[in-house]
Amino acid sequence: MDTNRVLDTIAGLQPQLNLALGDLAYQAGREQEFCDMVTEKLGADFPYELVTGNHESDGHDGDIANFIKCLPNRLPGLQGDYGTQWYVDFPEQNPVVRIVMVSPGIAFHDGNTLDYSKDSKRWRWTAEALDGAASKKIPWTVVGMHPPCLSIGKYDCVAGTDLTDLLVDKKVDLVLTGHNHSYQRTHQLGINSACDRLVPGAFREECITDADQTMKRGAGTVFATVGLGGVGLHDVKEDDSEIRYFAAWSGKNRNAAFGTLEVKATPDRLVARFVPAEGYTFEDSFTIGK
Repeated sequence: MDTNRVLDTIAGLQPQLNLALGDLAYQAGREQEFCDMVTEKLGADFPYELVTGNHESDGHDGDIANFIKCLPNRLPGLQGDYGTQWYVDFPEQNPVVRIVMVSPGIAFHDGNTLDYSKDSKRWRWTAEALDGAASKKIPWTVVGMHPPCLSIGKYDCVAGTDLTDLLVDKKVDLVLTGHNHSYQRTHQLGINSACDRLVPGAFREECITDADQTMKRGAGTVFATVGLGGVGLHDVKEDDSEIRYFAAWSGKNRNAAFGTLEVKATPDRLVARFVPAEGYTFEDSFTIGK
């Protein structure tokens, strides 16, 4: 089972925490079974930190409320609504990264899709969480959510352009997403005098601020979709107009792999590398430095 192999890969890296970007069990009533699998591999007290995907938000393939009960927050100082919209500074003392998790484009039990349009309550909450990291001089900001915006996969900009532009405007260092069952990692992208906003479905070369694997902090944002946790892969679309934004990709039809993205942060460097599960060979890595 590929999910077990991915969890074994995570366990072998001995991380301090893991961000789970939604779509967990894919079947109603199996929440506890999934949680038991995670805790067996990673430990009962390991911070396996959740944000909802579309499959468990409305209960048809599990319920995020049940996942929260069996995989509760393990990080001190977390602010917000765990599982839906929250942030935390890590480590608690002298933090080097603020993690912000949000749920744009996700429909819940009542049919309500959370609003992250410009100047909405949740848009402002996200902006304030990012501004708070800057005011505390926390070196790095990482945002996690289930749906991406830029994509060469199955989905369009589910996350919405307003939130995406906010993240780029605030110079978030790394944005992590799932939803697409593939790996897609962009160059560093930024808003500037020649690129006033990112436009899904189009390409503007001026929006790329750095196109190699070693990038400079504050110059832009890297978007990485890491949807390779163990469920059937999606194709990547190499004829997509957005593909020139991307530095690396893997899918069912190109370098197929399951695995995880390992991210290490120090005050001066954020280093990330895709680590394939046993039996797969695709790799990617990048560094953002001072």
